[in-house]
Amino acid sequence: MPLKAASAVRAEPRLQPRYAEVVLPVPVARTYTYEIPAELEPRVVPGARVVVPVQRRQVVAVVSAVEAAAPAVAAKPILAAPDAEPAITPSLFALGVWISRYYGTPLGLALRALLPGALWSVRRPAGPAEQVERVLALTAALPSLLERERAFKRAPKRRVAYEALEAIGGSAPVRHLIARLGLSPAALDGLVTQGLARYTDVPRARDPFAGLSSPPPPDLTVDQRRVVAGILATPVETPVLIQGVTGSGKTLVYLDVLRSVVASGQGAILLVPEIALTPQTVARVRGVFGDQVAVLHSGLSDGERADAWRALRRGERRVAVGPRSAVFAPVERLGAIVVDEEHESSYKQGTAPRYHARDVALERARLEGARVILGSATPSLETLHFAAAGQVVRFELPERIGARPLPPVEVIDLRSAERVPDARGVPWTVPLDEAVRGALGRGEQVILLLNRRGFATYLQCPACGDVRTCPRCAIALTVHQTPAALRCHYCGHEEPVPTVCQLCGKETQRMRGLGTQQLEHFVGLRFPEARIARMDLDTTSTKWAHHRVLDRMAQGKIDILLGTQMIAKGLDFPNVTVVGVVDADTGLHLPDFRAAERTFQLVAQVAGRAGRGPKGGRVYVQTRAPDHHAIRAAAVHSVAQFAAAELPLRAPPGPAYPPHVGLARFVASHEDAGRAQRAAERVAAWLVRANTERLSGALSVLGPAPCPIERLKGRWRWHVLVRAAQPRAIGRVVRALGARARGLVVDRDPVSLL
Repeated sequence: MPLKAASAVRAEPRLQPRYAEVVLPVPVARTYTYEIPAELEPRVVPGARVVVPVQRRQVVAVVSAVEAAAPAVAAKPILAAPDAEPAITPSLFALGVWISRYYGTPLGLALRALLPGALWSVRRPAGPAEQVERVLALTAALPSLLERERAFKRAPKRRVAYEALEAIGGSAPVRHLIARLGLSPAALDGLVTQGLARYTDVPRARDPFAGLSSPPPPDLTVDQRRVVAGILATPVETPVLIQGVTGSGKTLVYLDVLRSVVASGQGAILLVPEIALTPQTVARVRGVFGDQVAVLHSGLSDGERADAWRALRRGERRVAVGPRSAVFAPVERLGAIVVDEEHESSYKQGTAPRYHARDVALERARLEGARVILGSATPSLETLHFAAAGQVVRFELPERIGARPLPPVEVIDLRSAERVPDARGVPWTVPLDEAVRGALGRGEQVILLLNRRGFATYLQCPACGDVRTCPRCAIALTVHQTPAALRCHYCGHEEPVPTVCQLCGKETQRMRGLGTQQLEHFVGLRFPEARIARMDLDTTSTKWAHHRVLDRMAQGKIDILLGTQMIAKGLDFPNVTVVGVVDADTGLHLPDFRAAERTFQLVAQVAGRAGRGPKGGRVYVQTRAPDHHAIRAAAVHSVAQFAAAELPLRAPPGPAYPPHVGLARFVASHEDAGRAQRAAERVAAWLVRANTERLSGALSVLGPAPCPIERLKGRWRWHVLVRAAQPRAIGRVVRALGARARGLVVDRDPVSLL
């Protein structure tokens, strides 16, 4: 009988094989079909990761659909399915599809951005192994003294261990029992041998921020309570903007709103623009939410990031904090996303998919029914434009906490101000020198900003400050030596290099950059007794480098902190009384339509670092363009004044730029200059033809022209820009070129055109 039954089972017809569509994390637009082995069927579901063979190698892919049609050729089987539950939830998968369509990037690259890098490893598809911690738990109760006397008659140390464990709840990490309570390993082993306790290994997340916490925030001010109430009364689907002056306590408002979100059983994401700000922000968030907080950022090890991701995915932690990639945190029941310093360009990803975390946050919130809170002292013109149109509700915090005044700003005209005798090429004036010396003499701290970009090759008159701009693009012309000319890097316009200023007749000169290293050397010679620290990309490349410098600053171990834009925002040091912008013009005349906006934001933000304590403070801004609207508005801390001057300059009848139109940039690069130029010319010709034949002239095509930074990492670069009032027209060409053109960078909504 049994033999017959067995053969009957074998004789049953085999079920039809099932197939899955998978997306490979490679720049290819299509999906691939693989056979689902019977033993993997429960795990092969949409959003799950699978290991599949591709030619002679294996890769981790994501399942996009099951029950796919059988392919025309034999399908290879899926090799492994490491996820007990899908790594990518349906709403996050939908977000990946949106990123792919909006930014014109293959779906595989969009999905790759959603997960930590360690989860794409074929060698360890489950990710870095979780750390475990040995825990000792009591398994038997000895309620009476008589039972204890009997059990521990000859083992007094064992009794001490038993009663200590009982007193702290019946279980504790072995590490804690030995190191903190002083119990002996032999006594703990004895409890296990006696059958009174059991060892178990439990997962323990690697958390480099575990000990980081600041006291819970104080009571809110009347203004802060008004804003919190206003936000909670706004419909969830309507984004809100908190526009608060520096030092007005925007972070406390975020935390109060998030407290109500988490109390309702939902989760939250708090985005910060720089890794440098993460420890300070994490400490504040931990002060409110304790161990509910997980941190995700690129400065962490693979294991630390994977552990934080797992804790969020399992719902063990409810609040995610980090820079732009934290927008993809797998937070359960997402209720709110905060984008702090929403104007920051660091929210834009520099490689494919070239997403902007603020815009992704808005789309993710729409998909998941969550609230979005944008915050900034100097909001982007795009966000201000949406607020004016009623698409974003704006709340203002017009005063600093404690009604402390914003620091007065002194604008120093570098064309006429007296320089110190030994300054040479450093723009160091007597007023700034005296202010720094005075602060050091009083035991106060100084911040010096010099935001030098890779080049500054515009032509400026040293007498009147005029800078030559393109008549068609309203962008600073760049000096070229071979052949000698002024050239526009948007449309290609050229004109001879003038020897005299067209406004005042004085001789012109080409401006060159000054670096932070030169400034550090000069300041060190000028103030030999001062303790100086520099913060830029060169000095903060190692793990925790930002944190160490800022920690020393907070402890008063640094007298002068100098550096690039990373010192301009979010830092709160009450003993800083002097802030100096050494040369505000380094970014003001870059060939980029956002140059004035970025300069205004940078100067206004760094000015906000002064006067946060009872001693007050003062800001010194050195410039050759004291009458420029960006400098004047920053000097009076007025966003409204800057927007009123800048927005009309970007609107027709002049050259139109965002927020009035959409923008996309296509960059062709090659080791050979001629091939880069010809590739850009082909792209421009295709765009002109598509605009005429299919888009009814909705696009405005600029270029091709050499990029402002013409050569980067050994490759020559040319770009073509398109502008359009209709988002759909830009979307169509972005998707078409993103799918077809190999070796072409497609960047929708670029934040920089250098």
